Amino acid sequence: MTGPVLRMESVRKSFGTTVVLRDVDLEVAPHTVTALIGASGSGKSTLLRCANLLEEIDDGAIWLDGEEITDPRADADAVRRRIGVVFQAYNLFPHLTVLQNVTLAPRRVHGLTREEAEERGMALLERLGLGAKAQEYPDRLSGGQQQRTAIVRALAVSPRLLLLDEITAALDPELVGEVLDVVRDVKGEGMTMVLATHEMAFAREIADQVCFLADGVVLERGTPQAVFEDARHERTRRFLRRIVEAGRL
Repeated sequence: MTGPVLRMESVRKSFGTTVVLRDVDLEVAPHTVTALIGASGSGKSTLLRCANLLEEIDDGAIWLDGEEITDPRADADAVRRRIGVVFQAYNLFPHLTVLQNVTLAPRRVHGLTREEAEERGMALLERLGLGAKAQEYPDRLSGGQQQRTAIVRALAVSPRLLLLDEITAALDPELVGEVLDVVRDVKGEGMTMVLATHEMAFAREIADQVCFLADGVVLERGTPQAVFEDARHERTRRFLRRIVEAGRL
């Protein structure tokens, strides 16, 4: 398939009287990374939740591989099986081991046998440096290891699209690097990703497309070089100046 993996057209979303997304257009090509940047409250997380149908949009349409997933006749559960999501909170089941957390969805939702799910899960854990932790419980892991496990769990279902929502926000600074290394590895495997992040240097490094959101509008989009070095909008430039002054770019 040569078209975009994800396409949003004129998407609007409000909570009560507060408009969170205003006529958002977005295209994500296969095997690319799109970074969503902007201040807290700009609509980044809501955009991701709409893409996964966790939030119902008020207007517009969303397509996944050319299929309109916001059509009322679409099977939302079937759509979500094709999209992996990792949130700020790890959301691991505390009573399950790392391997059990990783293999739960492949077995229960995708119908893999225990042997198939465990073989795939162990291969991913080994690849991302967690093989030795397979039989540990989440409370025995560092925050970085828990977040890496959450990424492995999302990858274990072989998603068409991976959505990452501020996945380093809850981590101590010294643990951020190990999680970002995993995202680099996943990009190297060709995964299509959309990530909302406050890690500007990382967004500049890893993204093929950067979108700056302000007040629910995609105010600016382009290559990392275009957005970070030659932003067209004063609001984008002002945001980036603050990031530079804070030593985060």
